[in-house]
Amino acid sequence: MKKLLLYTALLWTALSACNAQTDSADGGTTGPGADAVAEKKISSRDRYITRTNAYSDLFLDSTALIDFIRTRKVPDSTARRMVSFYNTRNYQFAWFTSAGLTEQARGFWNLHDYHTTYQHDTTFHDKNLQRRMDDWTTQENPRFAATDKNVLQTEFTLTEHFIQYIRRNYPDGQVKRKEMERFVPVKKRDPMELADSLLTKKHKDNKYFEDANASYGALKKELKRYYDIVKAGGWQPVTGSMKGLKPGSSAPIVAQLKRRLAITGDLPGGDTSAVFNDTLLTGIRNFQQRMGYTPSDRLTDQQLKDLNVPARARLEQVLINLERMRWLPQSPEGRIIVVNIPEFVLHVYENKQKVFDMNIVVGKEGHTTTAFNGDLNQVVFSPYWNVPPSIVKNEILPKLASNPGYLDAQNMEQIGTEGGLPKIRQRPGPDNSLGRVKFLFPNSLNIYFHDTNAKSLFSKDKRAFSHGCIRLAEPEKLANYLLQDMPEWDAARIEEAMNAGTEKYVRLRKPVPVVITYYTAWVDDAGRLNFRDDIYAHDRELAQKMFSGNQQTAKR
Repeated sequence: MKKLLLYTALLWTALSACNAQTDSADGGTTGPGADAVAEKKISSRDRYITRTNAYSDLFLDSTALIDFIRTRKVPDSTARRMVSFYNTRNYQFAWFTSAGLTEQARGFWNLHDYHTTYQHDTTFHDKNLQRRMDDWTTQENPRFAATDKNVLQTEFTLTEHFIQYIRRNYPDGQVKRKEMERFVPVKKRDPMELADSLLTKKHKDNKYFEDANASYGALKKELKRYYDIVKAGGWQPVTGSMKGLKPGSSAPIVAQLKRRLAITGDLPGGDTSAVFNDTLLTGIRNFQQRMGYTPSDRLTDQQLKDLNVPARARLEQVLINLERMRWLPQSPEGRIIVVNIPEFVLHVYENKQKVFDMNIVVGKEGHTTTAFNGDLNQVVFSPYWNVPPSIVKNEILPKLASNPGYLDAQNMEQIGTEGGLPKIRQRPGPDNSLGRVKFLFPNSLNIYFHDTNAKSLFSKDKRAFSHGCIRLAEPEKLANYLLQDMPEWDAARIEEAMNAGTEKYVRLRKPVPVVITYYTAWVDDAGRLNFRDDIYAHDRELAQKMFSGNQQTAKR
């Protein structure tokens, strides 16, 4: 009887104030939107959200949510939170658009996977959910409908798990109910208004999400600085070129540079002269390091373009990456490998302390490296390279057509057929595309770390050249680190195995989590705000969903 009363109350809360119009897949109507009988701690339905300003373009029928709660026997406290969550969204989907999973869905799923694997919380194990998410994560150009039962089931299950995750993994009061309901953006907002709302919110208990997420907290402090810069008018573009300028010389562009670099704190002191001096050199190098360039004595034309990105665009970039940082694992214990794709760097941490960094090469446009989590459990010395079907079809078959001896020349062999295509692999050796070692963290995307014989690429500042896998500048260093708790695999034996020419698999005693991320703005260990190019246009896509008005998101 108690459950029946709860479902009736929830259904009434969800359907109230409908104004004689159903909410089935229509996004609701505009209006005051306050539910007259809203239960305490259940947010009012926001009818100001419409198809025009909603984050997602898919809307659901509120009765479908109540059916899910009843059929799945969702606990009362979670059921109320779910209704409140969707009231806030005016019953738009949180984890899907018609074009596929949202970035937040992928982010939460990665966090979900990390939690179930390393916190061993059986509450979140769901084989059907795992299967659907695996399928949809790898699906190309998917299209989803609001009435698809599998999509609805996945949407509600993700929300149920999300609410349970927040309540289990943050200290009491650290994530407020209304804040949790906005972890996934609900509608397009003006960037300055959004920044202001994040910066001015006050909690009576003085508990804030950023206290539990150091990376988020550090970036939020930079949001305040850029908010103030934009509010004060931003900065003026620097015009001209630095070609031919030498230390000690003078030019109008020098004074412009000093004024501009001083605004973002790259240039110390109040020097505004037109003399190219050591102060300007310091400012230039600070800026270059924050942008991922090798420090030098002058700014290239491309670096001047980066300098001239409008302040509002940088503010938008900070807001976008704050959204992404909500999905970082909180203070992971033990060893963990974090890859940041736009940074082209792999970071190794142990017990929250940085062990080392390593330059990497990531996927080029059209062969992008996907952000996801994995468990590195095997090192493979002197590996075969099993050529992906897409490369066989698009690259190898055309070459074979004109040169029948191509496979032998590349130390390759055919080992069968699959899906109408020959299965081709490259034998171990000095010309193998994977180099002398690879590192496996099994995933449906067929992405892994590996050595490479194309070492010259690591000297470049921008390193998006691969077919999707991640090439390592110092693979032997990573192999020694991962196998350090296996005395039989000392440095000499590792070196021997890397050059043996015979494939050898070594399973780690304890898998190491791998977190592959996509951050184009973050605060580094030295406290500097870094920006990087949006190499896969993910920022641009997210900005179109998050922001109203004329977006200025930093271009590639």
